[in-house]
Amino acid sequence: MLFAVFCSLGVWQVQRRAWKLELISQVEQRVHQPAAQAPGPAQWPSLSRSGDEYRHVQAVGTPLYDRETLVQATTDYGSGYWVMTPLQLRDGGTVLINRGFVLPAWRKHTAPRPAPGEIRVAGLLRMSEPDLRFLRHNDPARNIWYSRDTGAIATARSLGEVAPYFIDVGKTPGQASNPAVAPVPGLTVIDFPNNHLSYAITWFALAAMVIVGAAIALRVERRGRDDGDA
Repeated sequence: MLFAVFCSLGVWQVQRRAWKLELISQVEQRVHQPAAQAPGPAQWPSLSRSGDEYRHVQAVGTPLYDRETLVQATTDYGSGYWVMTPLQLRDGGTVLINRGFVLPAWRKHTAPRPAPGEIRVAGLLRMSEPDLRFLRHNDPARNIWYSRDTGAIATARSLGEVAPYFIDVGKTPGQASNPAVAPVPGLTVIDFPNNHLSYAITWFALAAMVIVGAAIALRVERRGRDDGDA
């Protein structure tokens, strides 16, 4: 029974490895493709993490700076927040944009907010992040956020229906890079750990050990019987 279980787990990891390699290949293709128009409301139901995430997209709309949400994050700059801003699309609908990372000092910075009006943004399409309930979960009542859950943020900010994705805004040449003064965009890390091969080897090795152990046990048992008969 143990042999069958370990072999099944090994085969499962081999399958997972094939899936992960295919995912990495697809993402690599997407991140090098030119930017397309961000999906509108009619396309939202058909979007998926496996088929659409990390596409380069662009959108035009009016940002609602007064309804921003700060989501806790840690980057190479230290601990701070992602600045999630609703963008009312010119063609209808609302999508959250991640304008970048800021340090806690940014909240006390006295610089004026960007001027109102339409803007054009470009970046990576990222699917909504689920609430991390097994670790730390969002607390909308206290305005404490740990994940970029677009649906929950939309409800808390009374945004109505929003896209099931957000846009990680890319960095433009000459843009400021002081997160204590302004959001620093373009910090998306595309990294998919792929340890499935080592896991598969481990499970198959355990299966082999079960066979070896069973063989040794049978040999010892036979030797005991032979000695008893003698």
